[in-house]
Amino acid sequence: MHFEVLNTVGNFQNWEKDLFEKEIKLRHVAKHETLLRKGDIATSVFFNWKGLLFQHCQKEENTSIIDLHLENEWVLNHKSFVTRQPADVNLSSLTGGIVLELTIDSIHTLIGHSLSFLQLNKMMDNAVSRIIFFDQAATPLEKYLHILNTKPKLIQAFPLKMIASYLKITPETLSRVREKVVRQ
Repeated sequence: MHFEVLNTVGNFQNWEKDLFEKEIKLRHVAKHETLLRKGDIATSVFFNWKGLLFQHCQKEENTSIIDLHLENEWVLNHKSFVTRQPADVNLSSLTGGIVLELTIDSIHTLIGHSLSFLQLNKMMDNAVSRIIFFDQAATPLEKYLHILNTKPKLIQAFPLKMIASYLKITPETLSRVREKVVRQ
């Protein structure tokens, strides 16, 4: 049963969990598989059950990391999903794994049966909080400390080059920041 992922956003009755179970789709994802391509409109949200996902932009030979996603997190391209405009980034799997996919049509069906499913809006909180943080002019040290305090498992799970790109700093700056943190 996959309804336990509902516990990450709220409280639901057993009959609501049964409805959710009918709408959610289990999807095996291959290593480096793209779940959303730049230019496509995001029509699904995903619960990352197993594996690592990341959102990125390809500029010539450079990959710019926009977001990093661990297991047991809801994942979506917030801007495209909400505005129904083409995505400006790709959503891909780093390691391969398993996601649970919920389409926008399924979400509407669920809400049509029970307003309790409006709690699914909580899955968007993570995307919005990241946007707010990175729109602020934080120093490299503040950015790194933010990750250490809010999502320390990112440091262990993802390559440092990807973390540096995510923080919008060079790998060398990340090394200096990490050294400073260790010395403190």
